[in-house]
Amino acid sequence: MVTEEEVEAIGRTLVDTMQPLKARFRALFTLRNVGGRAAIDWISRTFGDESALLKHELAYCLGQMQDEHAIPCLVRVLQDTSQEPMVRHEAGEALGAIGNPQVLDVLRCYSEDPVIEVAETCQLAVKRLEWLQKNKEAPGAGPYLSVDPAPPDEEKDVAKLRETLLDESRPLFDRYRAMFALRNVGGEAAALALADGLVCGSALFRHEIGFVLGQMQHEACVPQLTAALESVVENPMVRHECAEALGSIAKASCLETLRAFAQDGERVVRESCEVALDMYDYANGPEFQYADGLSKLQASG
Repeated sequence: MVTEEEVEAIGRTLVDTMQPLKARFRALFTLRNVGGRAAIDWISRTFGDESALLKHELAYCLGQMQDEHAIPCLVRVLQDTSQEPMVRHEAGEALGAIGNPQVLDVLRCYSEDPVIEVAETCQLAVKRLEWLQKNKEAPGAGPYLSVDPAPPDEEKDVAKLRETLLDESRPLFDRYRAMFALRNVGGEAAALALADGLVCGSALFRHEIGFVLGQMQHEACVPQLTAALESVVENPMVRHECAEALGSIAKASCLETLRAFAQDGERVVRESCEVALDMYDYANGPEFQYADGLSKLQASG
C-alpha cells in the first residue's frame, strides 16, 4: 500500500525544477503506476513547467491512467493555445485514451484547430471514441499494454498492412489501425514496414511511427530512426520521438547518436536524448525497474 506521504514525496520530485530531468521522468512514471487522485493532482500541477517534453509526457501518462479525474486538466491544456503544439496534441490524445464520450464535443471543436498536429489528434480521438461506442468495449491491451489512439486492424498480413500504412489517400484512422496491427504482429518485416512510414505522411503520423518503433525495440530500425533524428529539416516532434525510440532499443548502435544529439539546438530533442540515455543505462544496467521513485523512497526510509 502506497501512503499519501510517499505519493507526496514522489510528486515533489516531479515538480522540482532543480532535479535532473531523468529523475523527474522516473518520478512521473512512478506516479502513473501508483495511480489515484493524488498522483493525478501532482501530475496535473506540473503543466506550468518550461519543458515541452516533460509536459508532453505528463499528458501521455494521464491518458494511459484512464482515470476520469484527469479530464478537466487535459481539457484545459488542450484549450490553452500558449502551450506547445506537442503538449496540446498529447492532451487531445489522452482525452481519447480515457474513453469517456463526454469529451466528444470539445474534441470535435478542436478537430478544426489551426495547429495541424492538434487538429489531426482530435480527429483521431473522435474516431476512437466513436469506435468504442459502436463496438461497446475497448480493444484488448495487446502485447504492449498501452492505450493506443486507434484500435489495431484485424488484418495480419504484413504486406497488406504496409500498403494501408503508406497510402496517404486513406483516412488517417485506418493508417493508424494498420500501424498498431503491424506493431502487434511484430518481427523484423513488420518493423521495417513501419520504418518506411518515417518518410511519409504528416508530422503527427511520423511522430507516432517513432513511438511505435520504440515500443517494438527492434534493432533493424536503428538506421531509419537515426536518419530521422539527424535530419535538421524534420519536425522536432518527430526527432524527439525517434531519440526516445533509440533509447528504448538500447543497443550499442544507438549510443553514439544519442550522445551526439544531447547537445542539439532544439530543446525538446536534446532533452529527449538525455532521457533516452537514461533509458539506455537502465536497459543495460542492474536496476530492477525504470519507474523507481517508490523503491528509492522506501530504500532511503
